[in-house]
Amino acid sequence: MEYEKMASLLQQYGRGDAIMAVQFTLKDQSGSDVERTQFTRDYVLLSFHPLAWTSVCEKQMLSLENNYHQFREIRVVPLGISVDAVPTKKAWAKHMNLNNLSILSDFWPHGALADMLGLFLEDRGTSARANVLLDLEGEIVFSQTCEISKIPDVEDLLHRIKKELG
Repeated sequence: MEYEKMASLLQQYGRGDAIMAVQFTLKDQSGSDVERTQFTRDYVLLSFHPLAWTSVCEKQMLSLENNYHQFREIRVVPLGISVDAVPTKKAWAKHMNLNNLSILSDFWPHGALADMLGLFLEDRGTSARANVLLDLEGEIVFSQTCEISKIPDVEDLLHRIKKELG
């Protein structure tokens, strides 16, 4: 995996040394545009998962949905992201009965946001499984990558975010 690229980008764009903030406009499961700039009062958690309709990815997204209000209590908006197209995201969100969580399509250009962050896995055509926390200006506060076959521990993630945010 290309974690070296992610480390390099974190040094380039991370807190304190930011050259530019992470900017994106992606469609959610309803086909609506979601822009980083609409979250000027909240931190944004970009939770990348490789593909919809896979069991580990479903558990990852449901852990965000089930803990959505805990994220919001600390001013964090969690967003699920994968390279799947909007119609796939829409059907999958309905299947999972998502009521709060937006899941975004990084479909076209294929994996552009994941690639910009060094998380696109060329050999798989998907993103890595990762979490990236953006501050109010869109600068990267922290990131973590996980093994493709492992579900990120949401309790650990919440603890780490709370620690970062003081």
